[in-house]
Amino acid sequence: MDKLIINGGNRLHGEIPISGAKNAALPILCASLLTADDIELTNVPHLKDVQTMLTLLQQMGVTVKKDGNKIVMNGNTVHNFNAPYELVKTMRAAILVLCPLVARFGEAKVSLPGGCAIGSRPVEQHIKGLRALGAEVEIKAGYIYAKAKKLKGTRIVTDMITVTGTENLLMAATLAEGETVIKNAAREPEVTDLAHLLVKMGAKIEGIGTDRLVIHGVERLHGARHDVIPDRIETGTFLCAVAATGGDVTLTKTRDNILESALNKIREMGADISAGADWIRIKMEKRPRGVNFRTTEYPGFPTDMQAQFMAVNCLADEATHVIETIFENRFMHVQELNRLGARIKTEGNTAFISGVGKLVGAPVMATDLRASASLVIAGLAAQGETQVNRIYHLDRGYDRMEVKLTAVGADIKRVKQ
Repeated sequence: MDKLIINGGNRLHGEIPISGAKNAALPILCASLLTADDIELTNVPHLKDVQTMLTLLQQMGVTVKKDGNKIVMNGNTVHNFNAPYELVKTMRAAILVLCPLVARFGEAKVSLPGGCAIGSRPVEQHIKGLRALGAEVEIKAGYIYAKAKKLKGTRIVTDMITVTGTENLLMAATLAEGETVIKNAAREPEVTDLAHLLVKMGAKIEGIGTDRLVIHGVERLHGARHDVIPDRIETGTFLCAVAATGGDVTLTKTRDNILESALNKIREMGADISAGADWIRIKMEKRPRGVNFRTTEYPGFPTDMQAQFMAVNCLADEATHVIETIFENRFMHVQELNRLGARIKTEGNTAFISGVGKLVGAPVMATDLRASASLVIAGLAAQGETQVNRIYHLDRGYDRMEVKLTAVGADIKRVKQ
């Protein structure tokens, strides 16, 4: 397993290009199952999760042609409706093939998903919605079996806000007969990006960006071209890195209207933020101020930014607290941050951070995707050498993070093992 070695203390200066959003690209790749025509995608990030999804889709019969960050996909020869455990176990988003397969082909066999060990993320809402659309669904031997001659439009009210659940059911409804209403729908920019692609493919969707989606099913969908939105979590992660180390960095190929809650907290920390149509500039000249926050569904503060902001809070004067409301096991980075000299205690879903002013490098171990990003941020600000082990988690969601950070002055290198 590769590891990162970081010699902290360098201020960051320069430009960092932001990649396409992982959490937008994964459902968009699955939309290729809905049509026999070409789907041409640009700004697709080079990530382990993206490659895993492409491997899964190719195994089903989707043809994939790559040219830089452009991918052309065609689902005309899909013949295999099985998503095996070997591929699904590493990536929860693989559940997103379920509804497109049933909607277009009338059947699917999909392994129950895996992914990061940050908490329970049940698929009951996907199954409940698919059954409401008229599919027969059963679970046996670790697999979801679903069948339907033709899905029928219906009214779906999810018990909780679920991003992948909304995306899966949205794709199913595009080819269902009649009108489907999805209430309590997730409003994340990644859901909206999928909806915009589906409209380009001929879907009829009302209420995009709201918690009530109305879909009028069509007989078939056609090909389309689409540019994946910038990754708001990667954007926020690099903003946190500069907030922790100080410096002056411009993030390019991104925009500020997809992470307003996080930007407001960065400003509270004392950063000077300016933005244009496709860039965000951060200047940080002083020690960060601590901020309190509570994670919640979009447009609230994202759970995927909790660990990174906690790393910055460790460097503040103020005592702060963080409340995690989405995932019950999302404080696994706390003990690793404490190894670097942080002072954090947890009680239930709340973490209490006593700012220490400085961190000191040490070997640490990444436990999940966003936890690994928080350890990189802490290492960049720490005195001495930090080794971040098990960075295969990091590679699932960040496109060559160490290369981008080196370009703005960080002393960080990947060591192959």
